[in-house]
Formats: sequence, C-alpha cells, structure tokens
Amino acid sequence: MSKTNSLALEPRLAAIMTQEYPRFSDAEYARRHKRLDEVMQKAGVDHLLVVTDHRVGNAPQWVTSWPGTVEAYVVFKPGVKMTMFMEWYNHFPLGKKIAHDVDVRWGEHQGIQKTIEELKRRGAKRVGVMGPLVVSKWRMLEEHFEMVGLDAEYIRLRTIKSGEEIDWLRIGAALSDAGLAALVNETRVGMTEREVGNLIERAWVGHGGTTMIHYVGRTSMANPHIFVPPQHHSPRKVEKGDVIFCELSAFWWDYAGQVLRTMTVDAEPTPLYRDLYQTAEAAFDAVTKVVRHGTTMEEIVAATGLIEEAGFSACDDLMHGFGGGYFQPIIGPKSRPAGPLPRMTLEENMTVVVQPNVITTDQDESKRAGVQVGELIRVTKTGFERLHTADRKLFRIG
Repeated sequence: MSKTNSLALEPRLAAIMTQEYPRFSDAEYARRHKRLDEVMQKAGVDHLLVVTDHRVGNAPQWVTSWPGTVEAYVVFKPGVKMTMFMEWYNHFPLGKKIAHDVDVRWGEHQGIQKTIEELKRRGAKRVGVMGPLVVSKWRMLEEHFEMVGLDAEYIRLRTIKSGEEIDWLRIGAALSDAGLAALVNETRVGMTEREVGNLIERAWVGHGGTTMIHYVGRTSMANPHIFVPPQHHSPRKVEKGDVIFCELSAFWWDYAGQVLRTMTVDAEPTPLYRDLYQTAEAAFDAVTKVVRHGTTMEEIVAATGLIEEAGFSACDDLMHGFGGGYFQPIIGPKSRPAGPLPRMTLEENMTVVVQPNVITTDQDESKRAGVQVGELIRVTKTGFERLHTADRKLFRIG
C-alpha cells in the first residue's frame, strides 16, 4: 500500500496528493478572481495588491497558488495577467513553476519599489491591499497611490469554502488524524514530550503534510499541573497514570485539519477525568446538534450551558472558524466568553472547529485539570458533516 493510500482517502482525494505540486482547477481560480473583482468594484479600486510579507500572509497563495515563502507582491486587475515580485532568487524557479497564470519576477530585494513601478506603469490611482504590509512599505505606496485596506473583505472570501477547498481540507484532516494515530499507537512511558511531538510530525511529513501545530499536554491524573495543551513541548517524561490531551493540525498546503483528543496512560481515568471527559463529549454533541445554516451565536452559547451545570468551565475557545485562517465565529462558553458575540449566523460550507476544553474551576490555576476533545466540521444546510475519521473516544495508551 502506498503512503497516500494508507491514509484511506477516496480515489479523487488521493489523486490530488499524487500531483507534483497540487493546484486547484482553472474554474476554481476563475471563481476566486471573480470574487476579487466584485470586492474591487465595491471598494472602488482600480488595482489590487495581494501580499505575503516577512513570511506572513496567505493571500497570494489563494490567488496564485504560490505560498509566498518570504515576500510576494501580486498585482491583480481583472482581465490583465497578474504580475508577482517575489524573493528569494533561489525560490524564483519554483515560484515560476507553481504560480498559476502569473508573470513571476524576482524582486531583487527591492520588491516593493518594483511593485510601485509596475502599478505606475499600469496607471493605477486607487489600490486595494490584501495581506500584511509593514507600515514603512504602506507609506511608500501611499506616496503614489490612494491606498485602501481590504483585509476584512479577504477574510469574508475565505470564510465560505468551495467544494474543491473542502476536499483539500479533507486531506488536511486525514493528515492530522495520522498524527493522532501515531500519538495513540506509538507513545510509550519514558518518552519526553519532545519525542512525542516528533513522532506526531513524522506521521504526516512523509505524506507531504506540513506542521501547523501539535500542542500536546501531559500531566498526572492524581496531581494535575496543566489544564490546556501547551504550545511548546517540554522535556517532561510520560509516566504511568498520566493523562495526555492534544490539539493537532497538519497542513495540506494552506488547508489544515484540526483534531483534539484525550487519552490516559496505562491506567483507567480517575473519577474526575471521567467526568471532565464525559462533559466535554456531551458539550461537543450539544453544540453540533444546533449547527446548521442559519444558527445564531446565541444558540451556540446556550448549547454550552451543560458545562457550567456540571460545575466546570473552559479555557480554550469552544468554537472558531477555520481553514485558511482563524476566523469568526470565535465563541467561548458562558463562563469564559471569547469577547463580544459576533453579529452573524452560521452559513452552509463554513468550516468550524468545535473543541470543548472542559476544565475545573479551582481558584489556584496550578491545580486545575482539563481535557480536550473536538474536530473540524463543515456546516451544511440542515446540520454538519465530519471531515475527520478519527474515533471519538477516550483513548488509552499502554
């Protein structure tokens, strides 16, 4: 069995992974460019500058398929071939190969100046910007053009997924599930958290996946010292009687899954951890039961009430948009709001993570206990669709 087939993907998804450098269909890029045109018309801009700057920002990848490894400045206007200035020169050959229907040029370490020259040559007057741009570069552009920030519009474009994007998220979910399987099947007493992180990452890298996150927490069930998976691994070792909880996301290019699970090490869960886990799973079920096109934010928060009824709270956000970024709706439970409720409803083909990180409410945070469950789902007209296939259960290692 090939590595790709070992992920148990449908043939059409496995075929995507066998491409040298995967890309979406021409129709999908045409759809995206049409949406950009609509944004430009509404904003009254004649050109759009799509940016990756200092390795931050994924808008050029969405528009051209090039990930923008260092800097990428894409000049976009409907009906005109795009121009992209990129760094570095040793990245230039691959940029030309991957970027879709783009005149790719080396930026010569003066990419923003060259972008300004190109915009002036085109007669640009009012320029919209999508993506991060440091203040000094914004001001350089502002000397020549009227500038309009369009990041909010870009986020709206990424919030509702196309069918092709959802397929790529299915691959990201499968890669993330492979990391979870490695964690469950290969973790041993005596391993450090760093070694556990390594085996998780090895599970998806060989398939072409790249790491977004692998947050892994481990603590004694009898004497817990953490209640949410930390973002960096420590040299602490796995011990019998531990609980391990994780949040794993592997990218398939710009499309990651997210799977969150809890497991015990060579021991049955203590009564406290059994209660925490059962509450977390019940919260996941309660929230997903109300998920559908048109669900209000108030309905989602109301569904989380059983967490407080059980005497617990949560640390992590309970729901957030996902897939190309960390989007609204970002929602916490009643006892730990994630800020003002966004003024929106769920829409069909939004992809969101539901992730009840149920914790105790000890006054002393160093004594709190917690678990993590959940995963990425797709909102449908009448409910939701799982994008992951990993078992939903309290795992046991050893």
